[in-house]
Amino acid sequence: MQRLPLLPLLLLAFLLAASPVMAQISSGGSSNKKAQSAFDEGIKNIQGRNFEKALELFQEAVKRDTTFGEAYVEAAGLYRILQKEEEAYQFYRRGLSKMPDKPGRSADYYNYAELAFARGQYDQASTFYQKYLQYGKKNSRQAQRANQQLVNATFAQKAMANPVNFNPQPLGEKVNMFGLQYSPVLTTDQQALLFTARNGSGPLDDENLYLASRKDGQWQAPVSVSEAINTELNEGAASLSGDGRVLVFTSCNRQDSYGSCDLYISYREGNEWSKPKNMGRNVNTSSWDSQPSLSADGRTIYFASNRKGGQGGEDLWMTQQQEDGTWRIPVNLGPKVNTPGRENSPFLHASGNTLYYATDGLPGMGGLDLFKANREKNGWGTPENMGYPLNTHRDESSIFISPDNKTGYYSGQAGSGGKVEVALLQFEVPEVWKGKTISSFAQGRVFDAQTRKPLKATVQVYDLDSAGVISQQVSSDKASGEYTIVVNQKQRYALYVTAPGHVLESRHISASSTSAPLALDFYLQPLNKGAKAVLSNLFFDTGKADLRPESQTELDKLFQFLKANPKIQVEIAGHTDNVGQAAANQKLSEARAKAVVKYLVSKGAPASIFQAKGYGPSQPAAPNTSEENRQLNRRIELQIL
Repeated sequence: MQRLPLLPLLLLAFLLAASPVMAQISSGGSSNKKAQSAFDEGIKNIQGRNFEKALELFQEAVKRDTTFGEAYVEAAGLYRILQKEEEAYQFYRRGLSKMPDKPGRSADYYNYAELAFARGQYDQASTFYQKYLQYGKKNSRQAQRANQQLVNATFAQKAMANPVNFNPQPLGEKVNMFGLQYSPVLTTDQQALLFTARNGSGPLDDENLYLASRKDGQWQAPVSVSEAINTELNEGAASLSGDGRVLVFTSCNRQDSYGSCDLYISYREGNEWSKPKNMGRNVNTSSWDSQPSLSADGRTIYFASNRKGGQGGEDLWMTQQQEDGTWRIPVNLGPKVNTPGRENSPFLHASGNTLYYATDGLPGMGGLDLFKANREKNGWGTPENMGYPLNTHRDESSIFISPDNKTGYYSGQAGSGGKVEVALLQFEVPEVWKGKTISSFAQGRVFDAQTRKPLKATVQVYDLDSAGVISQQVSSDKASGEYTIVVNQKQRYALYVTAPGHVLESRHISASSTSAPLALDFYLQPLNKGAKAVLSNLFFDTGKADLRPESQTELDKLFQFLKANPKIQVEIAGHTDNVGQAAANQKLSEARAKAVVKYLVSKGAPASIFQAKGYGPSQPAAPNTSEENRQLNRRIELQIL
């Protein structure tokens, strides 16, 4: 037998003796005996479910050997069990980099990827999601999420490379006087701010609603919205109508609740809020119902709920108030808005044409991101992520965009180091975040024309370009007569004010007048002989007596008024300006009055209650010295006989 040289034999013996150590090191183990011993004892303590002791031993192991990958990873897993996520993240980060890739570590790859993503570490997260997909179960729930998170990470990295110009500023110490303040909403005129606040961040800290007013352009210190609303229970996630007279909020575990959290409603007359009422079984369920957003007129509510029948966990739903004051059974906003994930924190822009909300079911930065969707003919359009830095790896929610699209409000980290943890902030709205439609508003008061006292009346707003479609309905305040309505720029409106025992009043709002706030007071005539009202939304072509299609809204409102007051008799009077021959104007005014009567009779009004007369230019409402005045003189009037 040939004898092997001595040196190769010694080398072979050394390698054979060292192979357990080499294998141990290559798999993440340690050549340090004391470190390995501490690790082994830690494993035994895990088996005995003494996790704290096991952690001590793993920490001793990595202290003795800073390259001991296995000890780092085992400690990371324990920190996850103990819900100490930052420690888990740090130990995974140190340990996995010291260990070779292998299928047995797929769960650790997934866990670390989740922790990295939750901290906005998108590169690390992507690397380890890909490792999980390489080594883990291909058709598992985790694999599905890993693929989704890779899409999110790609989106996030692109968003961070193209940030939106966004510079939020705190509202100031007068408003931000609590530990936490969030969910801001404003009235249409932006003179009142409602929000939720609590003094501490603990689960036992009371949550209440507060109202701040703007005076001389400055926000004043907030006050409790009302003793009738705030209680020892939590009240939060609230919304106001545009006029600040309807309030819907969330409260949980009340004696009259149907589930964990329900929606409650309260109405303001003068300075007093009514006792809140549960919105009832049509709206609330045994599930979680929360985070309402009211339309400008307070007659439509968008809210979040995890009730059955949705697309996923939490969905957005919508309900509308009916003519009798009750609320319809809510409808789901459908798969264009809702996803298998979570949707919450809806905010409907004052125009009604843009919806802002939070979801984790669409590509985003991680957690809940804020999106916006514009109204289209057949519902809501494709939602758009609002981008970085508004959206981050954290959960975002509760944004408010002013009707004019100029100013936004939301809640965010205070960053001051004081007692304020979450503050209310405002910002100039970037172009890409603006609502589809710019809105303004009309405000005024309604009075009885004889007594000059404030009058509670119904104010209805119709879009003249959509015949018969009511866009808003509000009531004037009984104590002050005040009302507020929203008007969208470049739209024409017919405005109607009615009150029992009074003559209908109508007003035309032209498309050109909606670019700035309007002041419109109304003095309603009691239903007495001689009372008059101008019918401001009847339209004829020049020199003709044929009613144009957009006149139908006014004609139908006039018919409803006559039907509600069947004992009155009326004169329908036509008037013109002084342009042209007097005889021709006389004839035209009479023909137009008869055209109005003809339509009303065709709808079912008795012909016997009408007199149709034409006065030509003989009774001008204003001097015929300008086109604006001549337009006032070209009118149809209603007079009680």
